[in-house]
Formats: sequence, structure tokens, C-alpha cells
Amino acid sequence: MSPGNDTPFSPTASDSNITAIVHDAYDITRPPNHPGAGWTRFVCISDTHSHIFSVPSGDVLLHAGDLSRHGTLKDLEVTINWLKMLPHPAKFFVAGNHDLCLDANYERGGSLRQFKPPDLRDEDMSAGRKLVRGWALRKAGMFYLEHGAAVYTSKSGRGYTIYGSPAAPFYSIGSFQYAKGEGKAIYDRIPASTDILITHTPPLGCCDVTRHGASAGCPELAERLERSDLQNCRLHVYGHIHEARGVAIVGRTKKNPHGRVSVNAALLRMPLPIIVDLKD
Repeated sequence: MSPGNDTPFSPTASDSNITAIVHDAYDITRPPNHPGAGWTRFVCISDTHSHIFSVPSGDVLLHAGDLSRHGTLKDLEVTINWLKMLPHPAKFFVAGNHDLCLDANYERGGSLRQFKPPDLRDEDMSAGRKLVRGWALRKAGMFYLEHGAAVYTSKSGRGYTIYGSPAAPFYSIGSFQYAKGEGKAIYDRIPASTDILITHTPPLGCCDVTRHGASAGCPELAERLERSDLQNCRLHVYGHIHEARGVAIVGRTKKNPHGRVSVNAALLRMPLPIIVDLKD
């Protein structure tokens, strides 16, 4: 789906058969109205790289990684302080391949220690991981997910299990990357109870085409999403491939006729968050 046309995914909430409404093209100064009681608005962003963007309000903010530009603590703090100021009552986020200070493998004794940039100090890495997992952020409604899950309870009492992973296939020196064949073990950890999935990488074949025309998504993630135990996953948010920003509806089956909303929410090239309203 192109960024310039959200009509196919923008029916009215009054239609009883509609369970999801997606907006990926709108005036940021006049975002679409919230559909009302019984709906939860998820605002999706990714790949902000220490930049500050205008973000519409909503019930939940989802950030799919690459919080920082160069992976330093200073870069990370810029993004965390910005996210804290946003009005969303709940915010869930993962890291990405740029967020070096959150990957323990770069610390002393870690497998990537030899590739650590000179300006990335061990004490900064420890401080970064402490920051994203600290009580101050939880008190502010911010939850960092690193191969883990949390539950968000909507105003209507509907519980959404949100699982997040920062991993991505190896591209160049970066954080949370894995070699070919290692993805299966990583994504096998996604629980069957997952309603909302946040990964940094896209799955192969969905909003993952690079400027060179190649699909750069992860095949193991795509295979995991096709398995029957994840048929209740209603929303998958990711980024990583900046030029592939967009939305697709995938995974329609007889058991799940509405399918899953699949969102590449990368902001760096198209600075407009994607809004997904889900019926509770």
C-alpha cells in the first residue's frame, strides 16, 4: 500500500464487520478522530535515529527500534526524553541495529567487544540498559521489550499481549544481529498468546523492498508468522528498511478472515506515524 492512499483500510468504525482501521496518509496537524469507545488507537513509529518528529496522540505508542543515530548513550537519551514527553498513556519500544549501547555483546567480555566504537564506553552501555529498564520509565508508562512480552489493558478492559524483539539479520556491524539460520531460534520464542508483535526487522516479502529492488526481510520471521499458533496476532509493527514504509493486510484465513495488519513504520524518509485502530 502506498503512503499516499489509505482508503482501502479506512472504513468507518460504525461498520460492525470492521476490526481494524489504518491511516497512513493524513494531515499531521489534523489527525483522524479516534473511533471511540471499544477501540484502541496504536500509533506506530520506527527508525527515528535521535530525530524528533510530530506524533499524533493515541492510546498506545509502538516504536520498532533504531532509537539512536550512532548508538551512544547521548543519542539514546535524546530519544527517551522525547518519548517521555509524548502524551500516549502507554509506550512500548524495542531496540534496533543502531542501538549499540543496549547490546551487552559490545561490553567487556562480549562477543562483539572488538568492534565497539571508541566513543562507546562500558559505563555508558551499562547506564543505557539501566535507563530503558528503570522504574522511572515504567512510572512514565514506557516499557522496553527485548525478546519479552508485556500486557496492555485497554479502557474497555481488553488485554493485549505485546511481544518485542530487537533482532535483525546481519547486514554490517551493528547491534542485535544474527547470522543466517539463527533467526528460527529467536522467533520461536514469540508466544502464541501474542496480539501485537514489534520487531525491528520486517518479515521477508512484506514491506521490505530496498531502494535496489531486493527484499531484505527475514525468512525465519516470515515462517514463524505463517504458523497456525500466531493466527490471533492482529498487528505487526517493524521498520529497518526505511524506503519500504507502508502497510499490508496479510494472513487472512477461514479462522482469521480479517488477517493481520503489517506495518513498516520507518519515519526517517516519510515522517508520518502510521495509525492503527483496533476494535477491542
